[in-house]
Amino acid sequence: MVDLAHVDYDSDGPAPPLLIAHGLFGSARNWNVIARRLSDRGPVRAVDMRNHGDSPREKTHDYDALADDLAGAMEPGWDVLGHSMGGKAAMVLALRQPERVRRLVVADIAPVAYGHSHAHLVRAMQALDLAAIDTRRDADAALAAQVDTPAVRSFLLQSLDMKDKRWLLNLDVLGREMGAISGWPDTRGSYGAPALFLSGGDSDYVTRDMHDAIRTLFPKARFAAIPGADHWLHAARPREFVAAVRAFLDA
Repeated sequence: MVDLAHVDYDSDGPAPPLLIAHGLFGSARNWNVIARRLSDRGPVRAVDMRNHGDSPREKTHDYDALADDLAGAMEPGWDVLGHSMGGKAAMVLALRQPERVRRLVVADIAPVAYGHSHAHLVRAMQALDLAAIDTRRDADAALAAQVDTPAVRSFLLQSLDMKDKRWLLNLDVLGREMGAISGWPDTRGSYGAPALFLSGGDSDYVTRDMHDAIRTLFPKARFAAIPGADHWLHAARPREFVAAVRAFLDA
């Protein structure tokens, strides 16, 4: 377990604290808008996962370790929201230590192994000659040679520290551990409290044929989708995302 860097959003609201875990290549600051909006109901803590942002660089990046990191960043009885990689870590935490998590929100990910890999994005970032780049626009133009989608480039470049010309990501470890990140550990048990599986309506990360596998581990799972949203549903439709999370947590 490592001590995760985090951003706290204080609140006078009466709701239990909410822990937010970002996805691969993300950071706590990516969730600033969501965290601020949800902090009117209670305190919110957004963390940088290990090997991301300002959190420690470690040699491992598996979900048992990520779940332990999350457990160390919260107190029992908190709500937990995780997106993509952070959603898998949150699920493992809830399955291994169900008493710690009051309610669980899993954003656009399922407890399954995925066949795709984001190793090509790691290679694209590693190939960037940061010494030859003076502006973020230069970085975007250079990255475009290997990453076609502007929105993906914009997301990745949020983790580029232009002042010190370094990535706020442990790219070597993330690349080496990509199999574990795309996969799903052999985690048994079940989480009996309410769990919301919130998906992007235009995303294929959570399909109907995955629902049975989800219900086996999360028997009180509820499913919802946000129309017009892709995998990064919180960025594509922030108001709808906040409304769905708020309604579930306050039910």
